[in-house]
Amino acid sequence: MKSSDGLLETALMRAVFDSLGAGVFVTDTTGRLTACNPRSQQLLDRPQEQMLGQDMHDLLHRDRDGSPVPRGECGLMAVLESGRPAEGSEELFLKGDGSLVPIIWAATPLRHEGRTEGAVVVFHDFSLHRDAAEQTAAYLAALEGLTARLTMVAEVSTVLISTLDTTEMLGRLTGLLVPDMGDWAAIDAFVQGEAKGLRRVAVRTAGDRPEAETLTGPLPALDESKGSAVMQALRKARHVVLDAEALAEEPDSPLGRAHRELFDRLGGSCAVVMPLHTRRQVFGALTVARVAPDSSYTDAELFMLTDIARRAGLVMEAAQLFEQQRHVAETMQRQLLTPLPQVDHLNLAARYRPAESAAEIGGDWYDSFLLGDGVLTMVIGDVVGHDLKAAAHMAEVRNMLRALAWDRTEPPSLIMRRLDEAMTHTSDAPMATCVFARIEGPEGGPWQFHWVNAGHPPPLLITAEGQARFLEGGHGPLLGLSSALHLGLGWPDARADLPPESTLLLYTDGLVESRNRDIEAGLASLRRHAAALAGLGIEDFLDALMRRMDPMGDDVALLVLRLPPAGLPADDVAPPQHAHSPAAGNRGAPGSRIEDTPVRDTSEPA
Repeated sequence: MKSSDGLLETALMRAVFDSLGAGVFVTDTTGRLTACNPRSQQLLDRPQEQMLGQDMHDLLHRDRDGSPVPRGECGLMAVLESGRPAEGSEELFLKGDGSLVPIIWAATPLRHEGRTEGAVVVFHDFSLHRDAAEQTAAYLAALEGLTARLTMVAEVSTVLISTLDTTEMLGRLTGLLVPDMGDWAAIDAFVQGEAKGLRRVAVRTAGDRPEAETLTGPLPALDESKGSAVMQALRKARHVVLDAEALAEEPDSPLGRAHRELFDRLGGSCAVVMPLHTRRQVFGALTVARVAPDSSYTDAELFMLTDIARRAGLVMEAAQLFEQQRHVAETMQRQLLTPLPQVDHLNLAARYRPAESAAEIGGDWYDSFLLGDGVLTMVIGDVVGHDLKAAAHMAEVRNMLRALAWDRTEPPSLIMRRLDEAMTHTSDAPMATCVFARIEGPEGGPWQFHWVNAGHPPPLLITAEGQARFLEGGHGPLLGLSSALHLGLGWPDARADLPPESTLLLYTDGLVESRNRDIEAGLASLRRHAAALAGLGIEDFLDALMRRMDPMGDDVALLVLRLPPAGLPADDVAPPQHAHSPAAGNRGAPGSRIEDTPVRDTSEPA
């Protein structure tokens, strides 16, 4: 019975040995192969006859170049010496056809009746696992590269929309490209207002080398050279790749030599010149270069640089359109802000400051004219909206008000009602705010302010002694609201006495309200500053008030009236000292000026 059980056990173990899905070797204490299963023969493409009796290490173990591995460095043989199990995945076995196969293995001493009689080695073909691992690593590397590119594109997009100042934007852009995309970057752009003038507006180097700044400035005129990389990029609106051979060629034009100076001063073994363009226009060229020998740009990098250049071109086009819109709107507003009338007993002055951004150009206006009965009018208004259309609607509302006021001698309340109806039935102008007033009284005074207010900030009256108060009366709905909605609302006439030598100020909400200041705080600040400046001449009063209020963002219009002393016509009063001469845009009108102020980043705190 025992004999039968031993035979069965031996047969079972042999079946396991032969059926195991891994290669199995059995060696004696010297490393010679004493058994090998069928799977090992398949993996190594060697029949049993070629392996049994052979030294396993000498027969199979090889280095990556195919040379034998020193016996002392063999981890499998170390198991026989140490008597301890071991495993590894860096070994290569020599197949019967002479090729090498990477293996993952585990070896353990073979013990029988307390003695070590050899070793058992189990191994697999590791090439499939290694290929999968390498593929996974490649995918991860590609994913990391894609993430890095997307991050850069996101950063570039943020920079491109951070300012409407094109030169500043392009300078920030080169800062993002260096050193990730090149050792240096430069941008040559057409300068708005200069006929076909090309200027190097930005140069950025790794480490911010001092010579970079000296390379900016005007560039030679465009030429017909076909060899200049910049000209090729500008004319064909396609990128140009420069390798070492192309960079070794002698430039054949002034523009080409100006471009070559970048490489002479900053170095470079390869570069790419990208056009900054849209479908309609080319705005300039971006050059990105690498200095290390044998460096180059991959297709993925060229694709990303092309995308960045395209985005920059779109932003430059948007900035150009904004500037054109701004210019049109400003020109329209300058033409509509007519000279102030010269009245022999009253002094008038005005200011208009355009919005700091083309997107904020709006419908603010002031006006003053004499009616048929000799009464002086004062108007301040603001049409809803901040674009060129708002400026056009402002012109429409302003002209309707002039015509209605001249047509009949009526109280301001009736003029405002007819303007509201006219806007509703004859115009597509949206809602608007407005103060319309008559300055009534005999030549020597006393004078009275007779007005209505259609949803506009209240006029401010400042006495000669510096007492300031807002005139809150006369309030009614915004223009374009009551008649359109059939509300039947009106505008009550209000009256206020104007003391001798007092100052009456009309203004738009851009003076007192901004992103950084609510209107209540702005009104309080206006009242305080106006009271402190009451002793200044009318021109100096306006200039100092604008400086102190420092309006930001929206456009601003101001209209101010200064009363003469009691019983004394203005003809007998010394003219006020003007801080500046009237602007040319006002056609010589006394006391009226449009301020040309530099565009400023409205994200900065006031």
